[in-house]
Amino acid sequence: MEPVIQANSVSTVYQSGSLSVKAVDQISFDVKPGEFVALVGPSGSGKTTMLAMLAALLSPTEGDVLIDGVDLSGFKDNERVKFRREKIGFTFQANNLVPYLNIQENVEMMLRLNNKLDNAGKERANELITRLGLENRKRNLPNQLSGGEKQRVAIARSLVHNPSVVLADEPTANLDSERAYQVVKIFSDLIHEQDKAGIIVTHDLRMCIYVDKVVQMRDGKIENILANRKEIDNFIACG
Repeated sequence: MEPVIQANSVSTVYQSGSLSVKAVDQISFDVKPGEFVALVGPSGSGKTTMLAMLAALLSPTEGDVLIDGVDLSGFKDNERVKFRREKIGFTFQANNLVPYLNIQENVEMMLRLNNKLDNAGKERANELITRLGLENRKRNLPNQLSGGEKQRVAIARSLVHNPSVVLADEPTANLDSERAYQVVKIFSDLIHEQDKAGIIVTHDLRMCIYVDKVVQMRDGKIENILANRKEIDNFIACG
């Protein structure tokens, strides 16, 4: 299978006066359809910058990022926004639900933005809401939900428009262990079932039990890539 995500010798340099800081330094890896990858490393390792490039929010200083074979570097700003809206789904630590929209409306928001809020889109939204155990909550507002329920809504919203890539930035940081495991397992199951390319940034190495590959970063570089179950399980045990 051809990779959905390809990062090829990617670097990002920030200028602070006369000082140049390399936040990401010659990073290369890929993610195939149905593959769930954890991006891990200490604070300041470059994870967030790397995720921003994969999300088409930031352009690399060197190298290139391809999504579905499309090089993002040549895009104008409006093209980048359209591509991101259609091809990429997001789940973040702050779930960013719209407080005055109910759960159904929050999930359907990406369909509305992409002009796909037709019968098929509404059916997909309802299927995701039901699958995530939120059927009895879909008329509720976000402030009437628990933290775990809000993150499940965010997962449904990230998948409803059928993106190629789904990205999650510390989605369990504000959850207790039981709800964290639940959220990441659901996320993992849906990525595998729907053949998405998924990446989770996490400080909680226990969540790596649900991923297929671990990319370890340190000081802007890849320190190691763990690509089989035994390596990943040993890494979690030693973490």
